[in-house]
Amino acid sequence: MLKTNPSPAPRAEKRPVTATVHGIDRTDPYAWLRADNWQEVMRAPDTLDPAIRAYLEAENAYLEEGLADTSALQHTLFGEMKGRIKEDDSSVPTADGPFAYGVRFVTGGQHPKLVRIARDDIDAKAPTEELLIDGDKEAEGKAYFRLAGAMHSPDHDKLAWAFDDTGSEFYTLLIRDLASGEDLADRIPDTGGGGVWSACGRHVFYVRLDENHRPSKLFRHEIGSDPANDVLVYEEADAGFFMGVGKTQSGRFITIDIHDHETSEVHLIPADDPTAAPVCVAPRQTATEYSVEDDGGAQLVILTNAERSEDFRIVTAPVADTLAGKGRSVWTDLVPHKPGRLILSHTLYAKHMVRLEREDGLPRIVVRRLADGLEHAIAFDEEAYALGMADGYEFNTNRIRFTYSSMTTPSQVYDYDMETRARTLRKTQDVPSGHDPKDYVTRRIHAPAADGESVPVTLLYRADTPLDGSAPCLLYGYGSYGISMPAGFNTNCLSLADRGFVYAIAHVRGGKDKGFRWYADGRRETKTNTFTDFIAAARHLASERFTSAERIVAQGGSAGGMLMGAVANMAPDAFGGLIAEVPFVDVLNTMLDDTLPLTPPEWPEWGNPIASKEDYAYIAAYSPYDNVTAQAYPPILAVGGLTDPRVTYWEPAKWVARLRELRTNDAPLYLKTNMDAGHGGASGRFDRLKEVALVYAFALKVAGKA
Repeated sequence: MLKTNPSPAPRAEKRPVTATVHGIDRTDPYAWLRADNWQEVMRAPDTLDPAIRAYLEAENAYLEEGLADTSALQHTLFGEMKGRIKEDDSSVPTADGPFAYGVRFVTGGQHPKLVRIARDDIDAKAPTEELLIDGDKEAEGKAYFRLAGAMHSPDHDKLAWAFDDTGSEFYTLLIRDLASGEDLADRIPDTGGGGVWSACGRHVFYVRLDENHRPSKLFRHEIGSDPANDVLVYEEADAGFFMGVGKTQSGRFITIDIHDHETSEVHLIPADDPTAAPVCVAPRQTATEYSVEDDGGAQLVILTNAERSEDFRIVTAPVADTLAGKGRSVWTDLVPHKPGRLILSHTLYAKHMVRLEREDGLPRIVVRRLADGLEHAIAFDEEAYALGMADGYEFNTNRIRFTYSSMTTPSQVYDYDMETRARTLRKTQDVPSGHDPKDYVTRRIHAPAADGESVPVTLLYRADTPLDGSAPCLLYGYGSYGISMPAGFNTNCLSLADRGFVYAIAHVRGGKDKGFRWYADGRRETKTNTFTDFIAAARHLASERFTSAERIVAQGGSAGGMLMGAVANMAPDAFGGLIAEVPFVDVLNTMLDDTLPLTPPEWPEWGNPIASKEDYAYIAAYSPYDNVTAQAYPPILAVGGLTDPRVTYWEPAKWVARLRELRTNDAPLYLKTNMDAGHGGASGRFDRLKEVALVYAFALKVAGKA
């Protein structure tokens, strides 16, 4: 049994608040930890109620005391993880017209530098480089700094770029003149990120966030004008929908993407006619999604799940008919629906279409020649791997770029000629401290679920790890929003594998790892499948002697943190410890609070407990905070961020307070709140590693390896 702290644990004051919904009374003793001025705190953290701050800081001090004996270990872990990063790393430049754009870091630097070189110098050993944005310089004097979108204008003279300096994801948008290197006076606060240029380069489209952090309004800004006079192009009246702005790969259309987690709607603005009114491609229909590209000519090419195509199909639609308002009536199949083959995304080029799809649990890239419909897939050999597509800037090209990695294979960047099918390796991730894939084993096993389903689990461990039940295991899970967990290369987890851990990823329901049905079977009224799948994965790993129950440390973040809270209540005996990062554990209260940034758009994912008594009852039955009971819990580490707009800081704070109150044992229970960051934790690449080192030190301590 791990030792508890010599000092008494902080105890949050109980200030009971009772609310009645659907005739049901619920009392929340820790509701006061939700700051009444939370919107203000997002922008100005120093405005937090002193009583709340005192509690959070007391918990932080208790954590520091409890993990003080791992200080040297944390330092060692940090050194190992930093040693696997090429400090002066750089991306492969991406060509666009006369230039190629990229990112690089310098030794000791925490933030990226955005650069460009002449296109003709892409393969030069020492190309002349132009510095566009110096992230380290911009971050000077700031406790938090993160660069967001940065997009150059079509004439390459200007750069629209954005930054966040609180962690709240309220981004300030700026326009930089690349000739002088100076930012113009066009300073636009409270945006959702970067801007999108009109074809003429005189206008930038951007989304502004309202006081509740909702992306509700699209504006058009004319370069050099006062942002106060920007034109409102579109306003989304339904608080249940997110909004974003983009551009088709051809550059022909500005796209306004409106969506929640199951329904979408796209509006188009001709990029060469930026003052034109947006036109809806097809009016939104509940549970129907689509995304739009164009072939540079007369056709739109649309990825959709319309007409019961749950794994998606690709259709075409005449541009003229769509702009005339004919909607779905003119959609014609290009790539028909095939059950079990989930099409994840598509990109159009002048002569080809590329789609990323998943079948039999693995991703693949399929190239289709538009002239004759000839298709081929780009093949890979490993049992489990991760793929990523980089669309690039250009449309009239035969070359695409993709990334490949596996749990044992460092990330590789390839250029691929869609006509000749030649694959050119442009970069392999450098691990300066050394990495030999032969030292490790990666496997894909399947855990039987109680209802007969089979849950994929990806494993990584050293080849000399004993598989007799003695190895500790870190079991990671997520399982929400249809997000699949890639089996990609992660240098950080090697520090666990090298200490004898089996590192495992449970591909539970709620993700799309086995197609759309896998997602549908882990949301709303079937959400508990996510939790029971994860428990099944843990028990299978123990029964197959990869590890044992008391040696399993479970980890998840955000909605994966909710998973941690749920399994802690349902099967605390299945785990030796739990790590819940920015955990969405106060599900019922959050879904009942329609002023919070994500609540209305989240109702399709979890249910609407305000409108539906059935949804209320279902969420109440699993919401981790509401289901903490008088039982023994394993050691738990919860991590939050004060300015997090996605999972607010009070969720982990309230959860830990209730656990302290009700649990029947005294296993270590810690809460760390990053007082200078939000959902993603620390912003600098090395500062973030310090947070990982702390989390891993907790896992190692729980497993008896510290």
